[in-house]
Amino acid sequence: MAETPTLPLADVSEMASLHRVFRNALNDVPRLVGPASGDAERAELVGSYYDNVLKLLHVHHQSEDESLTPRLVARGTPDEVAEATRIAEQHVGVLEDLDAAEAKIATFRATPNVDNGATLAGSLAVLNASLVAHLDEEEERVMPIAAKYINVAEWGEMPAHGLMNFTGDKIWLILGLIREQMTDGQRANMDEHMPPPVADFWAQSGEQLFTEYVGALRI
Repeated sequence: MAETPTLPLADVSEMASLHRVFRNALNDVPRLVGPASGDAERAELVGSYYDNVLKLLHVHHQSEDESLTPRLVARGTPDEVAEATRIAEQHVGVLEDLDAAEAKIATFRATPNVDNGATLAGSLAVLNASLVAHLDEEEERVMPIAAKYINVAEWGEMPAHGLMNFTGDKIWLILGLIREQMTDGQRANMDEHMPPPVADFWAQSGEQLFTEYVGALRI
């Protein structure tokens, strides 16, 4: 017998907010990467931004693979299971493009010339194509299934997993990027469930660091 989720069920619309972080970053590649070529300080700023966003993408997919997809497989109808599994399997192809882009980011940060900038922009464009197709299907097909079967506590395991396993060096950047895509209600819910050390860090210095960083990035 399929598992039955306990109530209350999660507000899965938060997933689209996180996805917009990736969509926006990859859409901004032509505006950010090319002009940074030849400018070591600017290239480091831009390169660090993309390095942290792509590390967020890594843990996002890991949390789905570990916390979300297995529950949908256990609880869904046969058709829902087939669809959730098919779309989760797209992570393999996205990961190949993700790994390739991360290597190009490292090269660009080390040697921020025009050629490496163009190579990085091309690699991020490839990732954008595969990722956006996946995100579109996930939002259209998987999130309605998740809304039927995933409770609030289970949904909260995914951001918790992300915080614990994120390997970038600017967790405050990630928090800020996610928060600016949320509604007021979603931010209030995030504040309510944020671990106290993280909440204190964000209030005392993280928000200011984020504001200063994106102010310099988005000029």
